[in-house]
Amino acid sequence: MPNDSSNFPQAEIARHLRAYRCIALILQGGGALGAYQAGVHSALLEAGIRPNWLAGISIGSINAAIIAGNPPERQAERLREFWETITSEVVPPWVSSIGDRGAINALSSLHALYLGQKGFYEPRLPPPLVPFQGVLGGRSYYDIRPLKSTLERLIDFDRIHAKAVRLSVGAVNVRTGNFSYFDNTAVRIRPEHIMASAALPPGFPPIEIGGEFYWDGGLVSNTPLQYVLDFEPRMDTLAFQVDLWSAQGPLPDNLGQVFERQKDIGYSSRTRYNTDQIAKMQKIRCGIDRLLSKLPDSLSSEPEVALLKEFRSTAVMNIIQLIYRVKDYETFSKDYEFSRTSMHEHWQAGYDDTAQTLSHPNWLAPPAPTVGVMTHDIHRHKEGRGGEEPVCQAPSMARMRATHQPA
Repeated sequence: MPNDSSNFPQAEIARHLRAYRCIALILQGGGALGAYQAGVHSALLEAGIRPNWLAGISIGSINAAIIAGNPPERQAERLREFWETITSEVVPPWVSSIGDRGAINALSSLHALYLGQKGFYEPRLPPPLVPFQGVLGGRSYYDIRPLKSTLERLIDFDRIHAKAVRLSVGAVNVRTGNFSYFDNTAVRIRPEHIMASAALPPGFPPIEIGGEFYWDGGLVSNTPLQYVLDFEPRMDTLAFQVDLWSAQGPLPDNLGQVFERQKDIGYSSRTRYNTDQIAKMQKIRCGIDRLLSKLPDSLSSEPEVALLKEFRSTAVMNIIQLIYRVKDYETFSKDYEFSRTSMHEHWQAGYDDTAQTLSHPNWLAPPAPTVGVMTHDIHRHKEGRGGEEPVCQAPSMARMRATHQPA
């Protein structure tokens, strides 16, 4: 993996970063695919980009907590240690390089299902049975106490509490169905908060926090993008949105591809739609601010004006979207295929995609106040399912052109 910061135009990048109060790294859930996010962060570090707000769901919350809970010089090392802890090689690497990767990955997925992953989760023996309701361990197939030990070893939770950077992780209240964010500006983050965000049922059990039980935030929304960009007071923000699932994809040809496509659509959380809506609303807020500045003083006490003032905003937002692109041999089990070989591939893909993005530092420039929000959706040329895609494309169908357009 490249490790030379001279690969990046750091001076130009730093000049653009000074325009933002908030630099956010927003991490979606996606299990084993989360190594892609670690690769993204590794490239950001080398380019001199230090996010001051980390927000995650599920595996994204684990990656975010490891980053927030370590100084910059140790973050990549700790992420690497985590991913090497929870991955393994079911077959030797040289077999993976010459064998049928689809079959090898399937074997690795079965290993994860039946034997668990060291430092992450282990199967309950005997497995839970419906007749034994209420019995300890009867709410999930796996025990995730190994994950707690791993988090305690790799994360300095006192550092998170000191708020060197902001950390937000999302979970769902099992009893009420309400979505909750655990934010280190409001609560003291503990391992249980991170585990709750990653407790996907029925594999993992709900996690108790303050007398309530929580499941994986991906059940409601698999990305914390809206939470970050809608937070008051709004700030000039550069957001790196790192997605592990693509809403776009080909028509399935068989049931295996149907299961995969179902996951892609469900867990992508309609990110492109959400970014378009966020852009539309922020443009309206900026328009309200300009309108109010033109009103005569005689109207300033009108109740309608007071209402509009609650929605005015001058903040600008730039969303850099990076989306993992599935490989031909990956299937519906890609999120629980924890082979070391695949982990390295995912990590490298995240690094390469980010390096390609940062080679065009002008994309980091803040949008004009009249625009409000700019979205950049960077794609690699790829072969295989779905054909070749353009390198650059805006999220709205009306804006799918070869060049970036304002959202």
